[in-house]
Amino acid sequence: MKTKFKYIVIIIVALAFSCGSKKGIVTKKKNNKTKTVDVKEGAKTTETDIKEVEVKTTKPPSSIDNYISSYVTIAKTEMRKSKIPASITLAQGILESGSGRGRLAVKANNHFGIKCHGWKGAKIYHDDDAAQECFRKYRKAESSYEDHSKFLIGRKRYAKLFKLKPNDYKGWAKGLKAAGYATDRKYPQKLISLIERYKLYKYDEEVLGSNGVERVRVNSGVIRHIIEKGDTLYSLSKRYNTTVDIIKDLNNLNTNDLTIGQEIMIPN
Repeated sequence: MKTKFKYIVIIIVALAFSCGSKKGIVTKKKNNKTKTVDVKEGAKTTETDIKEVEVKTTKPPSSIDNYISSYVTIAKTEMRKSKIPASITLAQGILESGSGRGRLAVKANNHFGIKCHGWKGAKIYHDDDAAQECFRKYRKAESSYEDHSKFLIGRKRYAKLFKLKPNDYKGWAKGLKAAGYATDRKYPQKLISLIERYKLYKYDEEVLGSNGVERVRVNSGVIRHIIEKGDTLYSLSKRYNTTVDIIKDLNNLNTNDLTIGQEIMIPN
């Protein structure tokens, strides 16, 4: 009887040593899920077993990023035609339209807050400096961009801006405010901040080329003429079927004097 009991004790002890207990090591992932790794007691735990799992996240594009990607091609096209920096056009569009989410942009495709001013097309009324002011309404956003270029080209008060270098976005930002485009005294700083924060100046460089001096074509509303020997305001007015006074007004000229190599704008 004692012998039998002895064998039972030996068997129990042998089983106890042969079966190692296990414990769970819990590691946390960045996505708050857990992973359990089974490791035998007494075994070494490697760094891999308990290393946190990194979850890569991609920041979604902002409304401004989406706006830029939607209209950058149009802005560059307008720069090639009108010499208005694409960076300025985009920054104005972002600011004036609330990144395309403002009422005028949504309801009227008006991205630049251009008021009627003799406009014969569709109209929309909106509270601005005064209640229910008249604003231009377009069928598509592209038309708003085209009209923005025509608006600046066709007004004498903006003529000085077209004498700036086509990549001088700071000069354009300050010049727009000085010419009365906006009443906000911080308008230039806001445009410059948008351009530099989102690197909009790179689109000017894409249009101009690496040397920044490629000539930019002007749209059909205006011709840029380089003065040659024998040119006079009168001869140019006859050549382009306009008047001396219109040429002088468009270029802010106080006299009839011209110099060879001078670049002037002539209405077409």
